[in-house]
Amino acid sequence: MRLADIAQVIRSKNAGPRTTTLDIIFAQQADYERVREGGAVNAKVIAALYDVPLDGVRVIDYPDCRAIKITFPRKITAGDPGDRDVYGAQQHARLFGIAV
Repeated sequence: MRLADIAQVIRSKNAGPRTTTLDIIFAQQADYERVREGGAVNAKVIAALYDVPLDGVRVIDYPDCRAIKITFPRKITAGDPGDRDVYGAQQHARLFGIAV
């Protein structure tokens, strides 16, 4: 099963001009727990998927909301030359295929 099969919402956006944030939200408590307890979403996986330094990745659990928030530094500041996603709104698709 893939993350996209059980998450209700998977989205990305800027968290300021130099940081990307990813949100994963689950409709069912069991799905949230499966992903968290299974360890499929962790800093090492995110660092590899987005080719960013491991020490810059933060994975934050929000159990009351059945959500996981991930932040990491952008390679290019939003709006700088070479930036192809000024709002960071197209970065979440890499999460879809994570096996859970």
